[in-house]
Formats: sequence, C-alpha cells, structure tokens
Amino acid sequence: MDASPALNAPDKAAPERVGRNGRRLIYRHPLVIRLTHWINAAVLLVLLMSGLQIFNAHPALYWGSVSTFDTPALAITSEETGGSNRGVVYLGDRKFDTTGVLGLSKDNGIETDRAFPSWVTLPATQDLATGRRWHFLFAWFLVINGAIYLIYGLFSGQLRRRLIPEGDQIRDFGGSVKEHLLLKFPEGEEAKRYNVIQKLTYLGVVLILLPAMVLAGLAMSPGVDAAWPWLPELFGGRQSARTVHFIAAGLLVLFVVVHLALVLVSGVVNNLRGMITGWFSIGKVRPAGEEAR
Repeated sequence: MDASPALNAPDKAAPERVGRNGRRLIYRHPLVIRLTHWINAAVLLVLLMSGLQIFNAHPALYWGSVSTFDTPALAITSEETGGSNRGVVYLGDRKFDTTGVLGLSKDNGIETDRAFPSWVTLPATQDLATGRRWHFLFAWFLVINGAIYLIYGLFSGQLRRRLIPEGDQIRDFGGSVKEHLLLKFPEGEEAKRYNVIQKLTYLGVVLILLPAMVLAGLAMSPGVDAAWPWLPELFGGRQSARTVHFIAAGLLVLFVVVHLALVLVSGVVNNLRGMITGWFSIGKVRPAGEEAR
C-alpha cells in the first residue's frame, strides 16, 4: 500500500514539492491508482486482440436472440469483384470497400479471408480455441483489477474526488469544452483536479461502459444464461449482447485513442511521470507578488 500522506487527501490539499526545474509538483496519483491503471492497460490490450480473434471466427453481428444470417447488423467479409477479391463491410444495407484493412488480408503474400488482420489478433494465426482461453483468462484479470480499483476508490474517497464534478465545474462546462478545442490546459490550482470533461468521461467508462461490456460478455455464456436467464434478456437476446459487447469494446478503443492523443498534446513527460511516480507538475513556482502561471 502507499504510505504517502496523499492517500486520503483531497486533490486541492495534495502534498506539494518543487522539482529541480523549478516547477510545482503535486502528488496526484496514489500507488493503487497507478498500479491498477497500468494493469488495466495491459489487460485491455490482450482482451481486445483475443476478442478480435474470436470475432474472426464469425465476423457478423445481429440483434435479437438468434443469428439471422441473411440480415446481419454488421458483417465483415470479402467478395469477388471484377476478377479480384475485395474486402467489404456491410453495415445494414450499406456496403463499404475496406480492402487492405478489413475483410481480406495477406499472410505471406497469400490472400486470406479474415475480418481483422493477423497483426491485431491474439494469436496471429486463426485459432479460436486459443483466443477464447486468452480472452476468458484476462477477463477475470479485468474484473479483479476493476474490483480493487472500485473498492479502494470508494473507501479512500478517491473515486468521489476524481470522478464526481464539482458545482463550479458543471457551471463552467462550456468553458471547459472551449479550452479542450483550443488545446489549452490549466495550470496552478485548477490543475490540481481533473476538469469536468475528464471526470464525466472517466465516470462513464468506469461505471457504465466497462460494466456493460462485462455483463454483455457474461450474457453470451450458455452456462451463465442457464443460471441467470434474465441476463441475456436484459440486452434483448444473446446476439444483441454480443453486439453490445462489440460496440462497448469499440467505444473503449475510441476512448483510449483520444486519451493518448490528449496525453501527447498536454505534455507526455509530465503525464507519464504522474502515472509512474505519482508526482504531477502544475506549473512554475509563483514568484512573490506574481500570480501562478
């Protein structure tokens, strides 16, 4: 456990020190938060790659309880057009040419029908059984790691302080949106806490998106369905649960892409230091008589 006095301190009261470069550093991320963050990143990567391996075994999605093979909501496949094969994606009645990306891959120069290419699946070769083993094992890691994060966050107060927007932040929601669009990031006292967009996004991921993905995954299990028949019905059927699971995974990928982009533009060194050591820079030390920048 982290013995730092910041363990249960509000963001605005977090311990500070001055770095060698004359910048103010606050202890922003306790040890448990940092560990669960990095474990979660690794676990989600394995789950994504093994999940795409599983999806490749039947690259189509449906709504309802059964597979309506003639009318999928989404299908990734290949077709012969003008004497050559083309990768295509069907979204309802619409068709999109995706050759070179989805539906058709080349393995050692040989064209292969694959929804997702081998470099994004685990294992790389088409192996449903092994993909399922990886997926189910790391799904347990995700649940256990998530439970540790939630229990720690609730009992330490970190969850409330990190994820629940304060009144002044909600009132200035438009200003926060404008700052993000202009890539302006706060320093000084305001940088001691997440902004309202961060809080609402993280709240949605932690309390809505991840639980929905886990529950939808459980709803696809025949054993779980037999024990809890209400679970697949919650999603409108097993096939709907599979579709929700896929959509939730896609939204998580989108979240990670945006998250990494913001890490880069807001200061990759500072953000990485914060999530590795706990110490995060909030700007230069304020000279006497001057406002902090």
